[in-house]
Order: sequence, then C-alpha cells, then structure tokens
Amino acid sequence: MANYLLLIYGDEQKWAGMTPDETTAHHARHREFQAAAGARSLGGKQLADSKTATTLRTDDSGTVTPTDGPFLETKEVLGGYYLIEAADLDEAIDLARLLPEVSAGHSGVEIRPIV
Repeated sequence: MANYLLLIYGDEQKWAGMTPDETTAHHARHREFQAAAGARSLGGKQLADSKTATTLRTDDSGTVTPTDGPFLETKEVLGGYYLIEAADLDEAIDLARLLPEVSAGHSGVEIRPIV
C-alpha cells in the first residue's frame, strides 16, 4: 500500500458564496468520500482562508522574510487535503473521484504520492 495526498483546490469566493443547501450537499459528498475510504483515510482537514496564510521566502542576502498571503495570481487556492492509503494510483483516483471538488467547475483535486 502507498500513501497519497489529495490536495483540494478551488475558488474561495465560490466556496464562500454557496447557499446553505449547497453547503449541506457539499459536506455530504465529503462524508460519502470518508465512508468509502474507511480506514484508508489517514486524515484530512479543511484549511483556513488563504488570506490567513504566511509565506516564507529567502532573499539574495539569505534573509528569511515572512509575508502575508500565498502570493497566488489565480483564484484557485489550496482549500484542504486528505491523506489516504491506496494500493495504487488507480485506487487513489477512484476514491478522489468521490470528492465534490472534482466535478465543480471552479475546483479540482491534485493527487500526489508520498515519498
């Protein structure tokens, strides 16, 4: 078995603008994913808004400077993750397909193997 990180990306404004019914349906799809994954789900969390992010960068002099925000030039930001265990990438893909962000027009799921 291998471990995979499912990185959930999307438009924060779209997520924030969901109606209560849309939010309920969205969370239900995540519960369906968690039920299907069962013990293969090793953890996962929703992240706070990107405006709360702090980015560290080193300048040419070697000074590390923290700055506010992720400095993204896109509406799509990292919104959450799941760490799963799967036999192979195909199984990870089958599980990830259950996430609502896969079928929403403003979002997607990146699957990364853990080294």
